[in-house]
Amino acid sequence: MNLLPKSSKEFGSVDYWEKFFQQRGKKAFEWYGTYLELCGVLHKYMKPREKVLVIGCGNSELSEQLYDVGYQDIVNIDISEVVIKQMKERNANRRPQMSFLKMDMTQMEFPDASFQVVLDKGTLDAVLTDEEEKTLQQVDRMLAEVGRVLQVGGRYLCISLAQAHVLKKAVGHFSREGWMVRVHQVASSQDQVLEAEPRFPLPVFAFIMTKFRPIPGSALQILELCAQEQGKPVRLESAERLAEAVRERQQYAWLCSQLYRKAGLGSVSLDLCNGDTGEPRYTLHVVDSPAVKPSRDNHFAIFIIPQGRETEWLFGMEEGRKQLAASAGFRRLITVALHRGQQYEGMDSIQAELSARVMELAPAGMPAQQQVPFLSVGGDIGVRTIQHQDRSPLSGDYVIEDVQGDDKCYFRRLIFLSNRNVVQSEARLLKAVSHKAQKKRKKDRKKQWPAGTPEEPPAAPGQSIDKSYLCCEHHKAMIAGLALLRNPELLLETPLALLVVGLGGGSLPLFVHDHFPKSRIEAVEIDPSMLEVATQWFGFSQSDRMKVHIADGLDYITSLAGREARPQYDVIMFDVDSKDPTLGMSCPPPAFVDQPFLQKVKSILTPEGVFILNLVCRDLGLKDSVLGGLKAVFPLLYVRRIEGEVNEILFCQLHPERKLATPELLDMAQALEQTLRKPGRGWDGTYVLSDMLKTVKIV
Repeated sequence: MNLLPKSSKEFGSVDYWEKFFQQRGKKAFEWYGTYLELCGVLHKYMKPREKVLVIGCGNSELSEQLYDVGYQDIVNIDISEVVIKQMKERNANRRPQMSFLKMDMTQMEFPDASFQVVLDKGTLDAVLTDEEEKTLQQVDRMLAEVGRVLQVGGRYLCISLAQAHVLKKAVGHFSREGWMVRVHQVASSQDQVLEAEPRFPLPVFAFIMTKFRPIPGSALQILELCAQEQGKPVRLESAERLAEAVRERQQYAWLCSQLYRKAGLGSVSLDLCNGDTGEPRYTLHVVDSPAVKPSRDNHFAIFIIPQGRETEWLFGMEEGRKQLAASAGFRRLITVALHRGQQYEGMDSIQAELSARVMELAPAGMPAQQQVPFLSVGGDIGVRTIQHQDRSPLSGDYVIEDVQGDDKCYFRRLIFLSNRNVVQSEARLLKAVSHKAQKKRKKDRKKQWPAGTPEEPPAAPGQSIDKSYLCCEHHKAMIAGLALLRNPELLLETPLALLVVGLGGGSLPLFVHDHFPKSRIEAVEIDPSMLEVATQWFGFSQSDRMKVHIADGLDYITSLAGREARPQYDVIMFDVDSKDPTLGMSCPPPAFVDQPFLQKVKSILTPEGVFILNLVCRDLGLKDSVLGGLKAVFPLLYVRRIEGEVNEILFCQLHPERKLATPELLDMAQALEQTLRKPGRGWDGTYVLSDMLKTVKIV
């Protein structure tokens, strides 16, 4: 039997409702949920002794069930004569004090201030089918009548799906009247996930509009949102922000219903926010593994990413998360990243906080009462310590944080909050060293290094930086590229001029300075704040062999190229990011690879020199164009892709006849590595530098 209207406008028709209830008969029709689903919010905002008016009662059992638990002063009205007759017959004997009246709610016959509660379950939604003038006038009459029959302090309690036009109308009308407006979520997607046939992909809300005595000239608005899982409401500053908050919850509920109905929706992520502050607290990624054979215990699991490790490929990239999910062996895995600036007590408290929410994202077919495992690396939530926060006029907000790595070592990171999942600079922290060991280290350094070598700079706040260790894979590849210059034995004994554009934490120029004793480095950095960060927090210092110029790299190189006596550099390195997130290339900015500018770079590079560029480009067409432009200026071009990252390191030289095959490249890199490993060179040596050139390809 088809009981639905041909168009939504029929919901406002008397004839439609007469026909509807004749066809349906005496079987109750429950809009937006039963009494059991709604009783929590109803009992919160209604008292048993209050006089209640139910508008558009239909043949719902809600009034009857309220009556049976003590709410006996209830008057029900409806526009349908058929349903009023049905309800009178159904309740005449069992509920003698409850009345049913045929009445138009836009022209009610009750005296002013007759009721303390007006209850509306779906009636406003049924009437407000569109925003045509005729419909809005009818709704205005309805809401005006609700206000007229309510006492001061009384409440209009409206159960609704809170569609945008309905919410806008209700909130706008009552806030202009000076009433307090609260929107309370009363049914989450979890309620519907547990049903065999979910009714709505959207949550159900209650509008609680409390009538205040008018205050002449007052423009005060009280707008609140109360989520189902929260005990206290959140005050919002505007009707627009309230609508936005409701829309976010609707989108979340829709997502939950889609995830329940089908797996493999692609990359799905969402933020769960702190209910008090609204700040993001957790970021969730839903990863389905259709190839995993289902069993009773492998439907669903939650993986808590230790703090500070969310940027690693396994956790921070879609392909990495897919690999993690496949190795975990669950049909659906949700990875959970913990946000900086939030406090977490431990794994148990996180599990308690997330358990109810993540169950809303469970896949279909999971057995009832199934225990969902919470997984992590090493069973803990990691360590993250914010050392410093500040704002740069050029780079925006940034943080300096210390995090614990997989091997229990600690690392210091620079993070730009505009791209909070990308590590801008990173350095390993030294373990605490005794005073005796420090004296021995100084003595050994004086023996191994020539006279006049500057002392190590003072330690950065908090802990000393291990300057012998390169954390970033692309920095290791850039250093390995120095093997393209000349005999590695001579490389450390002859003068070497480098120009590095992009300072960051300073680890790249600092490594060259400390391990190539004849090198002279000029670093160019557009943001003076970054020089302060590098100096104060990453152990960087200038010397007679290391100078930093605060300038735009484009302008600085253009100036050098325009000199009559141009300086010549053996190595030019670009490790500079773009501040424009809309571009398909985040490193370097496009202007740095324009052909006219590349010609200027060429003019200050020695004939045997190497130009090394860190390229981060997701746009394949744009990347091909960049490679073509580089090849036109630098005929010999090697490319090294960094595994698990978007970075590619480009090694550019002028003479194609000097092209080296991979075995020759490896021999030169191994020779460089052996030279750096010699006693007194101070190199950490825990990684294999020559591996950086194993997968180099010639363009």
